Amino acid sequence: MTIPETMRVVEITQPGGPEVLRIGTRPVPRPQQGELLVKVAAAGVNRPDTMQRAGNYPVPPGASDIPGLELAGSIAAIGEGVARWRVGDNVTALVQGGGYAEYCTAPAPQCLPIPKGMIPVEAASLPETFFTVWSNVFDRAAIKPGESFLVQGGSSGIGVAAIQIVKAFGHKVFATAGSAEKCEACVKLGADRAVNYKTEDFVAAVKEATGGKGVDVVLDMVGGDYIDRELKCLADDGRIVIIAFLGGSKATLYLSDILRRRLTVTGSALRPRSVEFKGAIARNLREKVWPLIEAGRIKAVVYKTFPLAEAAKAHELMESSRHIGKIVLTV
Repeated sequence: MTIPETMRVVEITQPGGPEVLRIGTRPVPRPQQGELLVKVAAAGVNRPDTMQRAGNYPVPPGASDIPGLELAGSIAAIGEGVARWRVGDNVTALVQGGGYAEYCTAPAPQCLPIPKGMIPVEAASLPETFFTVWSNVFDRAAIKPGESFLVQGGSSGIGVAAIQIVKAFGHKVFATAGSAEKCEACVKLGADRAVNYKTEDFVAAVKEATGGKGVDVVLDMVGGDYIDRELKCLADDGRIVIIAFLGGSKATLYLSDILRRRLTVTGSALRPRSVEFKGAIARNLREKVWPLIEAGRIKAVVYKTFPLAEAAKAHELMESSRHIGKIVLTV
């Protein structure tokens, strides 16, 4: 495979709205030790990309300033010390940045084979949300058989992944969403009950649906005043895992409930974690979740695709929250 010297990329010309995204030209990166160079076929669009574009999400040291945290494509070159992949293999990967481009390097442990029967556009929509859900719901919150689960923002990229994965493992799943149409989509994906947070109180709905017991694990990306309400709808020994705070980074908590009912409030960010850490998640996904995808029990939910040159339109859609599922750029 001949690799060109330069490639098209999406650059953030300055911090600002979607219009600051422009097509630029960069040298094609060379894979370092332990890395693969992927010829990108598709790249997923995520909330952190829009935050980075607006100037609110600093790029980790050593990461590309080009946005894009997940991609799918074929291996164009292999760095030293990589054993199990071959040039031409089709992969999907979690990356620290650089996905909105024709080529991108990825640490080999963060790469997974494209699930059988999936096209690159679908595969590119998986890593960021699947790694996040696995790490937070199954590792941090350690959801146990028989426990119930609530995800806020069930129609988001994280939401559609969480509903399907947690349901596939046999748990009772609740979701919140902001319209009747989005709630219906959550139920179709496997939610036992979807709550329209604009017309219903999710605390009351969850308590009612669990016979007053409450839910065991909450995946939260809202933060702010949602945290105290989530504590109210937790079962004894329940856990809240915070992965974002779109509703504000400050919360008021009444600690007596946490003590009396042994509740846990935790959180994590995936991007700054080590390659080893992400590699361990990748192995779990490969072993436990990929077979469910290949059996048709978990699907990619791609709402809309845009060509690389229309990244600004993709960001506009992401920030409008009109979408259900994932937005993907095609290269």
